[in-house]
Amino acid sequence: MPAGRLRIGIAGAGHFGRYHALKVAASERAELVGIHDPDAERAKAVGWEAGAPEMGFEALLEASEAVIVAAPAEMHHALAAASLRAGRHVLVEKPIAATLEQADELAALAAARGLVLQVGHLERFSAAYGAVAGRMSKPLYIEATRIAPFKPRGTDVSVILDLMIHDLDLILALVDSPIDTVDAVGAAVASEHEDIANARIRFQNGAVATITASRISTRLERRMRLFAQDGYMAVDFANRRLSLIAHGIGKPVPGVEGFGIEEVSWEDHDALAAEHAAFCASVLDGAPVLVDAAVGRRALAAALQVMTAMTESRDRMRASGLIK
Repeated sequence: MPAGRLRIGIAGAGHFGRYHALKVAASERAELVGIHDPDAERAKAVGWEAGAPEMGFEALLEASEAVIVAAPAEMHHALAAASLRAGRHVLVEKPIAATLEQADELAALAAARGLVLQVGHLERFSAAYGAVAGRMSKPLYIEATRIAPFKPRGTDVSVILDLMIHDLDLILALVDSPIDTVDAVGAAVASEHEDIANARIRFQNGAVATITASRISTRLERRMRLFAQDGYMAVDFANRRLSLIAHGIGKPVPGVEGFGIEEVSWEDHDALAAEHAAFCASVLDGAPVLVDAAVGRRALAAALQVMTAMTESRDRMRASGLIK
């Protein structure tokens, strides 16, 4: 496809759909052609703000060259599959689908039609990920914490698919090894699905990760600690800074000969705009898809393994009388 403005439709006018619509409307490489949502009034409201009409889904497909699927998670597969079958490129929010079979079907549809299928793992486009990935290779251990106050948005799925999946994706990219075993525990506190969860993951290369996610905290916190054979890193994502202790860098560490400490901060950039730019570049210029269906499937598989381990843990607790 020659370079030009990509005609994009938005399927879903909720919280993230609105952000996507406004970002497309401001893009120099894309044109927002319409917004679809089962709630037509909500789609009209977002469309008025972004400067695009509300449309039925079939009309949206007809008007678009590409579709951004920002509907609730249970609709990702159906909307993405219909868009791909209609010959439209797709950017689908995470998780890619509800099951691995659905994810595989989407990947096969895109491949058979030569279409771009990108998954919305937004953290991959963040300045924070670049700062971490560029300084830590082959981690032996990772500890990640992602907690936030409760909001009704996102409670259509568990905290694993809502929040933890972000850190699962980052950790999978950093470790780059298949998962060996998972142990997990969680609880539904304020919604029908788990609102707080902890998982311990062992990878086939021997690395270990411990991940905590909560959407019922009194504060917002996003931290990660990593250590490798040649160094240690502590990352505070909320305050945009990290500390790295490694050989031959920065200021000397007292009592640790040959090692220094480097304090790093970064300026946030617009990760959603970067995600959209990558999508447009893949469609219009043929650039590689940075977060493709394989990446989305891998993150989904990890999340489902955590959920399975959590169910097994809950069954053991019930059998022992720890919970009802």
